[in-house]
Amino acid sequence: MDLLMENVTIFTHPLIQHKISILRDKKTGTNEFRALIEEIAMLMGFEALRDLPLQDVEVETPIETCMTPMIAGKKMAVVPILRAGLGMVNGILALVPSAKVGHIGLYRDEKTHEPHEYYCKLPSPIEQRTIVVTDPMLATGGSAIAAVDFIKQYGGKHIKFMSIIAAPEGLKRLREAHPDIQIYVGHLDRQLNENAYICPGLGDAGDRIFGTK
Repeated sequence: MDLLMENVTIFTHPLIQHKISILRDKKTGTNEFRALIEEIAMLMGFEALRDLPLQDVEVETPIETCMTPMIAGKKMAVVPILRAGLGMVNGILALVPSAKVGHIGLYRDEKTHEPHEYYCKLPSPIEQRTIVVTDPMLATGGSAIAAVDFIKQYGGKHIKFMSIIAAPEGLKRLREAHPDIQIYVGHLDRQLNENAYICPGLGDAGDRIFGTK
């Protein structure tokens, strides 16, 4: 059963936990790591998207015509935080292929650990969409907060945030900064270390997804 806090879901599903354990292993190579990120995002997305609005539409089956539910309105936008968030996009698109994809580029100051924006492109009309922000790691919370800030500035309202691994410090900070969004976490880790890396974590998700050092 998933652990629920106000506006936060922390997953306990065995498949998600098993796949996260393989991600953690330093011997897991780039190809397998990338595939696992997509699989976990899809499993998490199945639950995160359970409240997508529906409307009845007319469909002709081989037997008769009927009214049947389909996703309503302008549907969805997936907005990865570059670059690691890109690894989760295909997992969400496997569930909702019609979703539009935006991008938010942030880099973290190595001394202050605070985020700085270098790119933001969102699908229009963003205010009418359910927006899923993806980033495998929620560490200090700075990048997540900044990304949600930017989306709200552009008019986004219905926002969900998905991370595979989160530190308690970052989760607390994001909840306090944006209490109106829904947050989905694959696993809540122990803490941040002195370099603002999640412990036990899984290293640098971007490097491991893209095979860079």
